[in-house]
Amino acid sequence: MEFPTLKQGSTSRELLTAFPGYSGCPRPAAGAFAAMENCSGEDYPLLATRRPRGVYARPVSCTGLTAKDGLCWVDGSDFVVNGYPVFLGLTSGEKQLVSMGAYVVIFPDKKYINTGDLTDFGNLEAECTAPGPVRFTPVLADGTPLIPAYTQPEEPKEPENGALWLDNSAAMTLLQWSAGSGMWVSVDTTLVKITAPGLGRAFRPGDGVELSGGPEGVATQGVIAQCGEDFVTLPGLLAAEQTQTAPVTLGRYLPNMDFVIHCGNRLWGCRYGISRTGAVVNEIYASKLGDFRNWSCFQGVSTDSYAMSLGTDGPFTGAVEFLGCPLFFREGCIHKIYGTTPASFRLQTTQCPGVQLGSSRSLARIGQTLFYKSPEGVCAYDGAVPVEVSQSLGKTRYTRAAAGALGSRYYISMQEAGGGYHLFVYDAPRGLWHREDSSEIHCFCPCRGDLFYVNQAGEIISVSGQGAQEGPFPWYLETGPLGGLSPDCKQLSRLSLKVELGGRMALYIRYDQETAWLPLARVQATELKTITLPVAVRRCDHLRLRLEGTGTMRLHALAKTMEWGSDVL
Repeated sequence: MEFPTLKQGSTSRELLTAFPGYSGCPRPAAGAFAAMENCSGEDYPLLATRRPRGVYARPVSCTGLTAKDGLCWVDGSDFVVNGYPVFLGLTSGEKQLVSMGAYVVIFPDKKYINTGDLTDFGNLEAECTAPGPVRFTPVLADGTPLIPAYTQPEEPKEPENGALWLDNSAAMTLLQWSAGSGMWVSVDTTLVKITAPGLGRAFRPGDGVELSGGPEGVATQGVIAQCGEDFVTLPGLLAAEQTQTAPVTLGRYLPNMDFVIHCGNRLWGCRYGISRTGAVVNEIYASKLGDFRNWSCFQGVSTDSYAMSLGTDGPFTGAVEFLGCPLFFREGCIHKIYGTTPASFRLQTTQCPGVQLGSSRSLARIGQTLFYKSPEGVCAYDGAVPVEVSQSLGKTRYTRAAAGALGSRYYISMQEAGGGYHLFVYDAPRGLWHREDSSEIHCFCPCRGDLFYVNQAGEIISVSGQGAQEGPFPWYLETGPLGGLSPDCKQLSRLSLKVELGGRMALYIRYDQETAWLPLARVQATELKTITLPVAVRRCDHLRLRLEGTGTMRLHALAKTMEWGSDVL
């Protein structure tokens, strides 16, 4: 009897030794995973569990972080510098902490503290209401009393050289006779000394202030020329000394601002909405050069404060200093300010995806690239046009993002639309994403080669493990569909995994459209060692694998053996 010769089915083998992290697409790329937790790409091309974190501090109520010589944070009403609390009387709610030199400026409380001298702290704003009697004395720029030789509407006849004439024919004007030129010359600087008990105690020369309750002829807004315990000198012109019994109020104020940053030895801010005085504004502001207390000094000099009204509609969504320029974001554009002095400041507006509303804390820089969460996804901006880099996260919509950078990695915590939070890590040079866990993070802060963040419990966590280090944590990986790519019934017949393990691991499989995970193997290693796991699979169109465990894991390789089958499954 003769028997037919059977031909061995053709097989092929694919070896994956590079694992490009997380992919939320319907069919992830080869080696990518559709779901993961507590895994990292720091050991790429291997896939490994993340490094252990550490609990750096457990404040009562941490609402802001910043870095100076060490980590600083707001804890309730206190400001903590390297673990040392200073009572500032801060209010509740999230804070913006802006560093300028040795100082940290705290918004919206409008307070400051010198981190080099913890006795130097206070309010950015100041106000004093002085009861009557209040004396107003006209003076010259050098502080001497102003005593004009003539006070009349008509031009004096045969005046002496240097004589002062107070022209009161219309608006009062002070002129001085110049015998050399044979004409009256306007005196540009005229001042009024305002004297009342304690009036100048909270102010300094150069402060831009507002005055209310004074007589006509004294400026309601101006810069203090001279100042003492009981007097200030402001721009103005009076015909003679006056005294009033009504009180006056002198104040140094800041505009209400949505976001504040430091750039070019100034603080910059923006506001879309109701101003301090109740007006509707859409403006960008800058403080006086080197002086974060003063935002209303307008004398026509290079150190002046600055204010600009904008025509672009919509709320501001974020602000940052980038490549030496202040940037202000809306959801649909970026405003960039060029220049070094108020006279040279120029605005450039680029219509492009900006920062998403509610994601102002997602701004972080890696090298010369700025990353942030836009309404459509995570964008990378190099100063030209932003480019989306989050295609691997799939079509899931995320909001309320906060982010920070450590080395070349961008950490971003976002809330899934209608769901929980996800902490993703983007490896910028390689363009890879990994998901760590479900941490709800309020703010990040890089400091001394580490990255810190505040979690939902209010703890300050160190990404690199400073402080009380966490113990073994759970992790898992889920592949996308394996097999099922060919319409010619090419099927997956065998899998092999090479894993470096220091802990426990379980392996599960799910076939085709089944919903239940079937256990395949459990492995435990008391010390770090390399394990090879062969996986025989039943005939199917496609399958998924799930690896989960605790402890340390590094995935070295995944081998897939494919064979040709018949046309009937």
